[in-house]
Amino acid sequence: MSDVIQLLPDTVANQIAAGEVIQRPASVIKELVENAVDAGAHHIDVSVVDAGRTSIQVIDDGKGMSETDARLAFERHATSKIRQAEDLFNLHTMGFRGEALPSIVAVSQVELKTRMADETLGTDIVISGSKLQSQEPCACPQGANFKVENLFFNVPARRKFLKSNATELNHILTAFERIVLVYPEIGFTFHSNGGELYDLRPGTLRQRIVDVFGKRINADLLPLNVETSVCGLSGFVGKPESAKKKGAKQFFFVNGRYMRHPYFHKAVQSVYERLVPQGEQVPYFIYFDVNPHDIDVNIHPTKTEIKFENEQTVYQILLAAVRDAIGSFSGASTIDFDTEGKPEIPLFQSEGDGEGEPFAMPKVDFDPQYNPFNSTPKSPSSFSGGHGTHGGTSIFSGPIQDDSWDKPLSPNTSSPNTFIPDSPASDTLFSGPVQESGAEEIEDKSPSHYQYKGKYIMTAVKSGLMVLDQHRAHICILYEDYMRRLASHKMHSQKVLFPESIDLTPKEMVTLTAIKDDIALLGFELTPVGAATYSINAIPEGFEGVDVISLLHEILSDADTDSQLAKIHERMALSLARAAAIPYGQVLSNEEMENIINQLFQCSNVNYTPDGHATLCIIKQKDIENMLG
Repeated sequence: MSDVIQLLPDTVANQIAAGEVIQRPASVIKELVENAVDAGAHHIDVSVVDAGRTSIQVIDDGKGMSETDARLAFERHATSKIRQAEDLFNLHTMGFRGEALPSIVAVSQVELKTRMADETLGTDIVISGSKLQSQEPCACPQGANFKVENLFFNVPARRKFLKSNATELNHILTAFERIVLVYPEIGFTFHSNGGELYDLRPGTLRQRIVDVFGKRINADLLPLNVETSVCGLSGFVGKPESAKKKGAKQFFFVNGRYMRHPYFHKAVQSVYERLVPQGEQVPYFIYFDVNPHDIDVNIHPTKTEIKFENEQTVYQILLAAVRDAIGSFSGASTIDFDTEGKPEIPLFQSEGDGEGEPFAMPKVDFDPQYNPFNSTPKSPSSFSGGHGTHGGTSIFSGPIQDDSWDKPLSPNTSSPNTFIPDSPASDTLFSGPVQESGAEEIEDKSPSHYQYKGKYIMTAVKSGLMVLDQHRAHICILYEDYMRRLASHKMHSQKVLFPESIDLTPKEMVTLTAIKDDIALLGFELTPVGAATYSINAIPEGFEGVDVISLLHEILSDADTDSQLAKIHERMALSLARAAAIPYGQVLSNEEMENIINQLFQCSNVNYTPDGHATLCIIKQKDIENMLG
């Protein structure tokens, strides 16, 4: 029997290795721009055609390469960054493996023009599918000019699985942002199909963040700066009011390298736990300065996973630093300290009124017979109407007479809008979702309902007490209504009296271009008034008072341009429903609560919102009886 194990040809081995490093056009941008940064460039130009499918070009003014280096750079594991294994733990460059350029030329056609500062002529080298086509002298400026064409031309399966141009361009812009946010001292430009998306001039880190994500984010940034013997921390965290459900800009960088780190993300989010609504996140741009010996970046080909030697210690430092930044922002009120130019108010003197007469203590009159639970108050000074901040309708039914003041309430006593104090209840009391018998439950519900803490609707049903989340229930109702309207093209728009303007980031511009017809179908009328600014001339009917700018940002952030039209409509309808749903704290009348309950049980999914949150639960009658013995 002959031997069956053999060495793969270099071209096949290179294509296999390229599959790990070069996953999509964004990977090419990342590797080439990082190489330009390592080369000491002061200005880097990036240009793509058809989201990188047709062409990717990266031009820098770095130190360039010699004729020999230009050819050797395309060999696997050829690098100028390290010399021995120990150098892996003392890295000061973005690249070090020597895999990027060989992986790129294995799946594309590459032309490189490069020249060093002390040379008269540069080198022009052309390689296609790892095969050298030509190499000759040429006249070119100092630095390097990489042009990558026909990506995955020799791997048709990989090319077929690329997403739409809008999606691939968004991935490219994401990779581009992660680099430009680290090097504010370097100028960058980015062009797509001949149009300029970014023109970033050298400046401060804060200015770079504003240039990339827009002016609105500037007012939300709180500075962060801590130096310890373990690591240094710098950057910015967002104010609590900048929290949003979708599209929060969150970045960790270690020694100039972007990383993902769920553990450190948890540290930041834990600080905001009681400051922002559940499910919302704040932006942050946090830069770690760590001794290279204390981290390992050689874990994953994309280098976005980094292992820390003192992870727990860094976690505690990060936690304390973010708390300190927020604490400095929410310090003492200016009313206590900003007194310049304010009138001086004299202190109260207790000696008298200046005429020898002492001041008399103020008296408070009250009616000892006043009963707040009596529907017919005896005293004209009594609080009329009985409406409190909790609103809603009481679950009790008959008036409490004066002689029942000292007696416990019975289930048949009533007072409008009676407030029931908090009482702890075991989680085991709550049953699971409403089953097939849900219609039967709703038929036997009580005609009157109670609103608890402006958040929950409580009503008696056949099997016990149903507790319904008013905001989530309304999301379900509106979502299905918007889906029906979108399917029938019956979304109505309403002209606004004073149009607002919205500034979009380049990524949002790409998404808007791809789904502009669907945005118009929702009822929005957007008119361009600048390179990345639109005027909102009309909004969906019934959205008066809604923050439409935040709503549009959420829709553009959540839209997936590769999804089918139905999926895009689902995401848009959900965003609209979240924005228009009844907020927590809004007081509802009994009729309004009745309508919400009836409409919810006409929905296709009674138990959960479209994004998977529970809408209701039922406390079983027998559990209530067991609690009361």
